[in-house]
Amino acid sequence: MTEANDPAGTRAPKSEQTRTLILETALRLFQERGYDKTTMRAIAKEAGVSVGNAYYYFGSKEHLVQGFYDRIAAEHQAAVRPVLDKETDFEARMAGVLTAWLDIAAPYHEFAAQFFKNAADPESPLSPFSPESEHAREAAIDVHREVLAGSKSKVAEELRDILPELMWLSQMGLVLYWVFDRSEGSERSRRLAVRGAKLTARGVALSRFRVLRPLVREVHELFTDFLPGMAETVAARKKA
Repeated sequence: MTEANDPAGTRAPKSEQTRTLILETALRLFQERGYDKTTMRAIAKEAGVSVGNAYYYFGSKEHLVQGFYDRIAAEHQAAVRPVLDKETDFEARMAGVLTAWLDIAAPYHEFAAQFFKNAADPESPLSPFSPESEHAREAAIDVHREVLAGSKSKVAEELRDILPELMWLSQMGLVLYWVFDRSEGSERSRRLAVRGAKLTARGVALSRFRVLRPLVREVHELFTDFLPGMAETVAARKKA
C-alpha cells in the first residue's frame, strides 16, 4: 500500500513497522528458545533485518524486554477505560484493572515463564522494580492512581501518593502467581484478582483511620528501601 492509497494515514510509519516486527520476532524466539539462548543476531535474522538495524531500534535484549513492558502498559491503559469510565466503586475498579491485565497478558503467558528467572532478580534491568523499568512501572502506577482518584473511597491526603504504589505492588503479587498458574485460562489467577481487589478495598478503607496511617507509610517504606528502582523514583519525587 502506498501513501497515496492510504489517505487517512492509517498505516504505521515504516520505522514503527520495523520496530514492531523486531519486537514480535524477539518475543516469539524468547518463547521458543528461551531468553538466554536467543541472541540479537538470531532475532535480526528471523526478522529479516540487519543486525545493525536491530541494534538501532533496541540496544540490547534487555531493551527488547523493556519494549515488551511498554507495550503491555500501553495496552493495559487502553483496556481499563471501560471500567474506569463507568465504575466508581473502588473494589469494582480494582478488580476490573487486575482482570484486564490478565486479559492483555494472556498471549504472553509462556514467554513470561521463560524469562521470569531473569526478571525475578531485583538488581536485573529486566526486573519490574529496576531503574530501567521506570517508564513502564510509572505507567502502571498511573492506572492505580486513577483507580483511587475516580472512586468513591475517601483517602487521607498524606496517603494519595503512597496507596497507588502499594496497589501496584499487590498487582505484582498477582503477576508472580500468574506466571506459574497452569489452571485452564488462568482461572485461579482470575479468582485471585477478584479476591485481592476485595482485600485491597478493605485496606484502603481502613487507611482512613488516623491510627493506621503510620503502618501504611511503614509498609511503603519497607518496599521502597529494598527495591532499588522504586527507591530512586521516590527520592527523585521528594527532590522535585
